[in-house]
Amino acid sequence: MKPYPQTLFIRAFHWVNLVSLFLMLTSGLQIYNANPVFGGREGWHFPPFVLLGGWLAGGRHWHFAAMWLFSLNFLAYLFYAVITRRWQHRYASSKDVAALTKTPNPKRRAFAWHRLLYTLAIPVLGLPILTGIAMYKPAQFAWLVDWFGDWQGLRVMHFLAVPFFVMFTLFHSQTARRAGGDRLLDSMFWPEP
Repeated sequence: MKPYPQTLFIRAFHWVNLVSLFLMLTSGLQIYNANPVFGGREGWHFPPFVLLGGWLAGGRHWHFAAMWLFSLNFLAYLFYAVITRRWQHRYASSKDVAALTKTPNPKRRAFAWHRLLYTLAIPVLGLPILTGIAMYKPAQFAWLVDWFGDWQGLRVMHFLAVPFFVMFTLFHSQTARRAGGDRLLDSMFWPEP
């Protein structure tokens, strides 16, 4: 079977994403518990074993630290994709869209879905960043808050971006497995043996 060599940078990018997303998720739930998006202070709260930070300020510190790690990692990846021209052979093209509608080859269709989801990862990763920036600095980015309607709309969108991203990640992992088996998925995190 053909190997799927990934550069050290790509493996590091995936690991940093996993760690920073875990930290943001658990610290974000700590922040959520201070004033839930749905139901106010009397709303449903997450149990302490899934929280990071211990209290509101601790959760915010962890969340913002992980946000910087995540955002800088994301920008580094975009820079890497442009410099190495990765976008030319890893992102979806019109050939992939045509393959989804016309080809009877299931392997080619799986590959096209994988490339399409890989491409969609950019805006999907961007949504929590944009909503987070707007919540972090609402006075400086009032136009961004307005873009999401109002403060509550922004909070709801930021909160809903999390389960959406988790589902997207699981679906993306499954398309990677269909396109290249476990070896492709493993190559994103571990060097080829």
